This record gives sequence, C-alpha cells and structure tokens, in this order.
Amino acid sequence: MPQTTLDTGDAIELAELLQFLTGWLARDPGRLGASLADYVGHPAYGTAQLRADLNRFTFLLGGDDGESLFDPDPER
Repeated sequence: MPQTTLDTGDAIELAELLQFLTGWLARDPGRLGASLADYVGHPAYGTAQLRADLNRFTFLLGGDDGESLFDPDPER
C-alpha cells in the first residue's frame, strides 16, 4: 500500500473538523437525519453510522483517545 504523510498540524486541524461535524450531527439528528437520508438514498446509513465513521477517523488521526468509539452518549 502506498505511504501517505500528513503534517501534524494538518492532522490536528482535520481531527478538529471531524469532531465539529460529529457534534453538529448530534445536535439535531432528526432534521439532519432526514437530510442525510435524502442525500444517501438508503436508510441503512444514517447519522449514527456517519458519526461512528467520523469518530473512527478522528481516532486514527490521533484526535482523541478512542473513548468516542465506545461512548454510547449521543451528545458527544
């Protein structure tokens, strides 16, 4: 697999953006969920799945300690 490097400052900024989006999705999942469903076109991928993906990418970038991967609190 090819190597890709990312400057530490860029990784931190990207992780912060992912955390911002995760928090925004948690703020109003009803309204945002309907919009996401319209965009995706299938009910199998909703805001919970998107937030889980964003949390995983944040962890992989070193943006958190992984607690968000196991925290059932939807307000994170």
